[in-house]
Amino acid sequence: MIIRRYILFAILILAGTVLMAQPRLDKPEIFLGVHGGVKASTMLFSPSVKQLDILHSSLTPNGGCVFRYAEHKVCALQVECNYMQNGWAEVYGTEASNQTIYTRKLHYIQVPFLMHLGFGRKGFRGFFNLGPQIGFCVADQSYWSNTNALQQNQLQHQPIDNKFDWGAAAGLGCYYKSQKAGVFQLEARFHFSLGGAFDVGQLEHFKMANPMGISLNLGYLWEFKKNK
Repeated sequence: MIIRRYILFAILILAGTVLMAQPRLDKPEIFLGVHGGVKASTMLFSPSVKQLDILHSSLTPNGGCVFRYAEHKVCALQVECNYMQNGWAEVYGTEASNQTIYTRKLHYIQVPFLMHLGFGRKGFRGFFNLGPQIGFCVADQSYWSNTNALQQNQLQHQPIDNKFDWGAAAGLGCYYKSQKAGVFQLEARFHFSLGGAFDVGQLEHFKMANPMGISLNLGYLWEFKKNK
């Protein structure tokens, strides 16, 4: 719990330091747009659970709306409202021909509050996003790859204890800002939950059950106010 507080505290300190160090724009820049793509996710369990690694898990769709507000040349505030899936895939059986996969998909509405740092040339630029995010689980799905196999009944197969989720996100990407057509961007982002889906610290529960994922999104933003 202390480590989680340190992570969020460090993010807030970094954001404040960067903001104070940047020159201000003559007029604020306001962007509104959409983004969407795919995400690969897994769950960090302690004690561990045998599952497919994040690179071999199934890809799920994600996307949402983006609002970006900038008063400084390098740093901006970015707030999003996204649909996102977390989950994992457990493996039962030793031989590939006899393996049974248990898949769990948790559907979330997420709201990240990100510090957006841009660098590079005026038209084509790179950027870095970092900040906390909150979310709420709106649907929970699970299924077995082989319905005839002996299905296990483990703790992680039960309904999750915490529908509310909070964590952190960090993304790296690039965008092209056209004078008339808006902003086209590509971003790879790492997501990590600090809240956990199941209760922890009790004998009958896990010590850790934290969703983690990597997403790749394309986005389009329109600038409402332009500097002249």
